Amino acid sequence: MSSVDSQQRILSGMRPTGKLHLGHYHGVLKNWVKLQHEFECFFFVADWHALTTQYDDPSGIEQSVWDMVVDWLAAGVNPGSSTMFIQSQVPEHAELHLLLSMITPLGWLERIPTYKDQQEKLREKDLATYGFLGYPLLQSADILLYRAGKVPVGADQVSHVEITREIARRFNHIYGREPGFEELAEAAIVKMGKKNAKLYRSLKKRYQEEGSTEALEIARALLKEQQNISLGDRERLYGYIEGGGKVILPEPQPLLTPESKMPGLDGQKMSKSYNNYIGLREDPDSVAQKVRTMQTDPQRVRRTDPGEPEKCPVWGLHKVYSDEATCAWVQEGCRSAGIGCLECKTPLIEAIVEEQKPLHERAKEYEDNPDLVYSILQEGREHARDAARDTLEEVREAMGLGYR
Repeated sequence: MSSVDSQQRILSGMRPTGKLHLGHYHGVLKNWVKLQHEFECFFFVADWHALTTQYDDPSGIEQSVWDMVVDWLAAGVNPGSSTMFIQSQVPEHAELHLLLSMITPLGWLERIPTYKDQQEKLREKDLATYGFLGYPLLQSADILLYRAGKVPVGADQVSHVEITREIARRFNHIYGREPGFEELAEAAIVKMGKKNAKLYRSLKKRYQEEGSTEALEIARALLKEQQNISLGDRERLYGYIEGGGKVILPEPQPLLTPESKMPGLDGQKMSKSYNNYIGLREDPDSVAQKVRTMQTDPQRVRRTDPGEPEKCPVWGLHKVYSDEATCAWVQEGCRSAGIGCLECKTPLIEAIVEEQKPLHERAKEYEDNPDLVYSILQEGREHARDAARDTLEEVREAMGLGYR
């Protein structure tokens, strides 16, 4: 697979935390459903990552994996349009993690912002382990194993993609300068034919002398169209234009996801740890009960007291679920005390329950037929391993481990 093609490949994963909530649906899963029709998508259950903080009590991981995958399928993640698999069932993740650990400076891992933050937040756990220190490197191995060109992340996770780029750059710098690299690259240019060779040299000069990213993009497209050069030559020429060596592990780019606007029942970010969530497939009666008992504007002590929607957690949910007319009705009715809080919550309950109907229907098919879920994950594992083996073959060869 060439680095040019990697721009059409996406890798994303989730730790198995059990059944998901509406924050996951609006923040991640709806985006996955959209991306699976635009890119080649690999979605995986990060069960090894779960062990970095849950190593002392792994008893709930298996059930959490099952519940989460059913939620993915219920949300519309389609095994016919994407590859779904469990990380620990693709051992190549562990091998690439090991090989990359040979070249990754310790300081790179220690400076990751979330390393100290997580240790502080989870102070009750002993996280002075190699696994916890190395989990960003395992994340990098996850991405680089599939040569994913794009990684959907929130703004707070960009640093994880950045270290992956640094590791890929370091790997290519150390191992991409094969013997006779420049001679092989020049020979590959000639194979492109006079017209394309001239254009490639011109684009190379523009990029290297002027830093023109436009020239780099045009060169990528040019190389992708070439039928008379090998895959290896294409990789060499891609590295050659950047002034480096052969690109063995392409550098991924963060694909920023829209920030989830799904607030919790108390107005904070929806989270299981805050116990302010509505489950992705929660029972309709439970949804109604949770919304009805939500706290509202503290100024509205009596039904006749006017309120301020901006100070009320219920308004945050209206901004997600209600149309303009309903939002206007809420604004007017709350401020004038024309409607009561229970009245304000009724259209929300109806909208949430309506959104969840197809999720319940899709989930039932899989809950009634566990073998179908297992077969989806097994098929995904085989597809993932095929892609992973291709990468590892080149990595081993580059690191001098290609012998039989």
